[in-house]
Amino acid sequence: MANPIAFVPKLTDPQFQLQRQVSDAPRRHADALLAAYDLLDEAHRQGVLDALQGAMGARDTIAGAVANYTAQPEGVNAMRNLLALGKLFSTMNPEPLSRLSKAAYAALEEHQVESKPPTLWQLFKRLGHPDTRRGLSLMIGILTAFGRASWPGRGPSL
Repeated sequence: MANPIAFVPKLTDPQFQLQRQVSDAPRRHADALLAAYDLLDEAHRQGVLDALQGAMGARDTIAGAVANYTAQPEGVNAMRNLLALGKLFSTMNPEPLSRLSKAAYAALEEHQVESKPPTLWQLFKRLGHPDTRRGLSLMIGILTAFGRASWPGRGPSL
């Protein structure tokens, strides 16, 4: 008959395992630790850590002020407006907004180069440009939507 194999489980100390992982971490994650130290140092120099410490010390005061404000009708309206704006921005495609911001910045730079304001005739000539008409059409569409939304009982459709 076969003899049973004697099995003696190897005892491991969980504390030793954790200590070994902690001692190996600086070698394995040196770049990440240096970046974290740089970030922490910059936050300290800019006063961010002091502001966070102050906010943590005044958390009861801050929480009380927020609770008082949100209990008022203005606070409720502000929260509802923030949620509505968040919903609006979450439905928008970011690519056209990015193009719009770049175009607005370019237009601002062009405007700053002008030494004197354009004449009325120059402005009138600009109205003939297809991009100007396209922009006016967009703005008129937005104004139409604002007007439609301002009437009680009118829905968002035409």
